[in-house]
Amino acid sequence: MATVAEQLVRTLRDAGVERIYGIVGDSLNPVVDAVRRTDGIEWVHVRHEEAAAFAAAAEAQVTGKLTVCAGSCGPGNLHLINGLYDAHRSGAPVLAIASHIPSTQIGTGFFQETHPAELFRECSHYSELVSEPEQLPRLLRIAMQAAVGKRGVAVLSIPGDVADRRAAGSVSVPLTLVPPSPVAPSTEDVTQLAALMNAAEKVMLFVGAGAEGAHDEVMSLATALVAPVGHSLGGKEVIQYDNPYDVGMNGLLGYGACYEAMHEADLVVLLGTDFPYDNFLPQARTVQVDVDPAHLGRRTPLELGVHGSVRETVEALLPLLRTRTDRSFLDRMLLRHARKLEKVVEAYTSGVAQRTPIHPEYAASLVDEVAADDAVFTVDTGMGNVWASRYLTPNGERRVIGSFRHGSMANALPQAIGVALAQPGRQVVSLSGDGGLSMLMGELLTLSTYEVPVKVVVFNNASLGMVKLEMLVDGLPDYGTDHPRVDFAAIARACGLYAEQVTDPGDVRGALEKAFAHPGPAVVELVTDPNALSIPPKITGDMVRGFALAASKTVLNGGVGKMVEMARSNLRNTPRP
Repeated sequence: MATVAEQLVRTLRDAGVERIYGIVGDSLNPVVDAVRRTDGIEWVHVRHEEAAAFAAAAEAQVTGKLTVCAGSCGPGNLHLINGLYDAHRSGAPVLAIASHIPSTQIGTGFFQETHPAELFRECSHYSELVSEPEQLPRLLRIAMQAAVGKRGVAVLSIPGDVADRRAAGSVSVPLTLVPPSPVAPSTEDVTQLAALMNAAEKVMLFVGAGAEGAHDEVMSLATALVAPVGHSLGGKEVIQYDNPYDVGMNGLLGYGACYEAMHEADLVVLLGTDFPYDNFLPQARTVQVDVDPAHLGRRTPLELGVHGSVRETVEALLPLLRTRTDRSFLDRMLLRHARKLEKVVEAYTSGVAQRTPIHPEYAASLVDEVAADDAVFTVDTGMGNVWASRYLTPNGERRVIGSFRHGSMANALPQAIGVALAQPGRQVVSLSGDGGLSMLMGELLTLSTYEVPVKVVVFNNASLGMVKLEMLVDGLPDYGTDHPRVDFAAIARACGLYAEQVTDPGDVRGALEKAFAHPGPAVVELVTDPNALSIPPKITGDMVRGFALAASKTVLNGGVGKMVEMARSNLRNTPRP
C-alpha cells in the first residue's frame, strides 16, 4: 500500500512536475525516498534550501508550469523563505513542501520546532498543515491549484510521521490545473480611457512585465497615439525590442529620456506595471491598466483605473482612438533619449581595451555580443541589475530573470540552475556579483554534481557596489562595502568546473567565447573596476549634496552598448535641429 509521501510524489509527477529541489534530511526522508522509487521525477540536491526555492521559481518563470521545492523540519524549511518571497512576488507558481516535526510533538517546544504553516503565510496564496493522511489528496489539490491559478506560492506542511503513514485513497490524485485566463475590461472603462487619451495631446506609455504577450498591441497603441514608450526593469524583455518609440527605463536603475517623457506628458498610461518607486512617477495625469485590481492606484493617484489584461484592453481601445499627425512630443523625446545615451559613449569606448581594472560596462556589452540569441540571463541584485538593464539587448527570444521585486542577493546562480535543468540545450548565463556569488557559493558544487551547463560570469570588484552607491548618495563615506579580493576562478576549479580569471580587458571576449563554447558548466571571473557606479535618470539636490560630501568616484550615467544604436535608428524619421 502506498504511503502519503508516495501519493504526494506520484500526484506531482502526474501533474507534470519533473523535479523537486531541496536537501534531504530527517522529516523529509519519506518524501525523498518516494522520489527515489518513482519514475519520471527526480530529486535535485542543492547546497542550501534558499537556492532550492530560487531554482524552482526560475524554472516556473521560463516554463509557466508548477514547480516544487522542499525543506526538512525547522531550519531546513525555514531556509526556503527568502526564495519563496521572491517567487511569490514574481508570480511564479511554486509549491513548497515544508516537512514538520513528529505530529505528536507539535506544540511541545520539540527539537527544531517551528510552525511553517504560519511562517509562510505572508509569502504564499495558501499555506496549510496536513495532520492526517485523509487530508493530503484534497489539500494537495487546493495547494497546486492556488499556485497555478493565482500565480504564486503555495505551501504544504507535512509532519514526517504523517508522510510515512499509509495513504488514503488512490496512489495518485488525478487533477487538471487551470491557469488564470485573460481579463477583458468593461466597455465603460474602455470608453472612458479612450476619451482621456483623445483629449490629451502628449501621451506617454510606461510598460511593465504585465504586458507580456502584448508587444504588437502596445506598438499599435503607441503608433495610434504617437507616444514615446518607456519601461520598468521587468518590462525590458517584453517591450524594448522592435520598438521605434523607445525612450528607455525609469527608476533607480533607469536611463535615457523615460523620466522626462513621463513628467512632460499630458497623460501617462501605466500598462501592466506595479512600478514601486512612486517618487519617479508624476503623481498626476495618470491612468493604469492591470490584470490585478489591487495594483490599481496604489503607487500614484489615478484619473482612471482599468481592470483588464493589457492585450485585451488595447485591442478594445484601438478602434476608439482619434487619428494623430503631430509627432513633436515623440520626436523631442526620441532625440533627447539618443543624446543622453550618446553622452557617455566616449567614456564607454575610449581605450577600454587597455584600461584596467576592467570596465564592467565594457564586459557586459561583450557578454551581450557573445551570448546566444535565445539565451536566458539570470542577474544578481545590485550592480548586476544595472549592467543587465543597460547592456543586454532584448530581441523577443532572450529572457532576463532576476530578483526584480524582492531584491534579494545571491539569486542569479540558483535561478540559472533551475532554468538550465528545465530547458536543456538552451544557453543560460548567470551574471553574478562577487557579493551574491559568495553568499550561495556552494551552488557551484551543484553545477559540478549535475554537470549543469550554466555559464557563470562573475563581476568581481571586491565591493558591494550598489551599497557603496547608496552610501555616497546619502553623503556617507563608504564603510563595510569593500573586502579582500577572492579568486573565484580558483574556487570554481576546486569544485571541478572549467574556470578562468580575466584581468586584462583585451582578454575578455576570448575568455567568454571559450567558456560559452564549453559543453559543461563554466566560470569566467572578471576583475572589474570598483569605482564604476551608476546614477538614476533624475538627480535631486539631496543626491548632489550627498556626492559632494563623499569621496569622489567614477560615476557613469546612462546606458550605451547596442541601445545607443537602437536610439539612433529610431531617429531616422525625426528632424534634427
